[in-house]
Amino acid sequence: MRFEKWQALGNDYLIVEGAKLPFELTPARIRTICAPHTGIGSDGILLLLAPDEPGFVARLRIFNPDGSEPELSGNGAREAILYLRRRGWTDADTFSIQTLAGEVRPTITGPSTCRVDMGRAKLTSPDYPGGAADGTGVLEADGVEWSFQHVSIGNPQCSIRVGSLEELTALDLPAIGPAIEAHPLFPRRTNVSWYAEVAPDRIRTRIFERGVGETLSSGTGATGAAVAHVLRGGGGDGGLVVVELDGGELEAEIAEDLHVDLTGWAVPVYAGVLSEDFLKELESVD
Repeated sequence: MRFEKWQALGNDYLIVEGAKLPFELTPARIRTICAPHTGIGSDGILLLLAPDEPGFVARLRIFNPDGSEPELSGNGAREAILYLRRRGWTDADTFSIQTLAGEVRPTITGPSTCRVDMGRAKLTSPDYPGGAADGTGVLEADGVEWSFQHVSIGNPQCSIRVGSLEELTALDLPAIGPAIEAHPLFPRRTNVSWYAEVAPDRIRTRIFERGVGETLSSGTGATGAAVAHVLRGGGGDGGLVVVELDGGELEAEIAEDLHVDLTGWAVPVYAGVLSEDFLKELESVD
C-alpha cells in the first residue's frame, strides 16, 4: 500500500488512492494507521476514488483518526487538490471534486497554493436543529457560559469570540473542547473555534476539531470563525479576513451572501509503502 503524507499549516493527512488500497478502510484500521506511535501518525486519511458522476476529477472521502467520516476538511481538501494536480489526475487550473459536503471547486494559484470555493455558509442546519434563524446561541461547558455562532460550511462549526488575545491564549482547549463538541445542542457533534480580533480584517483562532481534538489548524474551522467575525461587522475589503492559526495563516473571502473562498497552501512531506508486517496486522483488524 503506497501513500503520501501531506501537511497544510501543520494539519497532516495520509493520501491514498482507492485503486491501490488492498483492503477496506474500516474505522478500526483507520485508527491503527493514524496512531502516532504504533502507526504512521496523522490527523486523518484522504481517500481518492474515481468520480461516480460526470464533470468531476475525483471523489474525496475524508476520515478522522478516530475512524469517523466528516463531510469536509478545508486543509485536507487543499492537500488532495494539489496531490491530484501533481499526480496527473488533471492538468486544469480549475476543476471539481466530489465530497460528502457536495461539489468543491478549486483554482490552482501556485505550485503549493490554491483557492477553494467553499460554497455558501449557512447559519441554520440539521446539525443545530434547535437554533435561531441567525445561528446564535448560548451553552454551558466546563462551568462557563459561552455565546456562540453556529456556521455550517459543509460541516458544523461552533465559533466563539473572546475578548482578547490573552484570554484566547489562556484557554485550556483539551479541558473545555470535548464538552462543547458533544453538547446536546449538536446531535452529530460539532467543531469548535475560539477567536479574538487582531484588526478589523484579521483574527487569531484556536481550533478543537470533531473527532480529532485541538489542532494546529483547520480550514473549515477558520472559515467558521471568519464568517462569525464578518457577521459581527468585521472584515476588510471584499469581506477579506486573514485567519491566524497555530500552524500559519489562511485567507477567507466572505461575500455578502456568505459565499466563501478560502486560500492557503499545502505541501507533501514524504511518500512511503506500508511494511508486510503492518499490512498483516491491518488485515487482522476488523
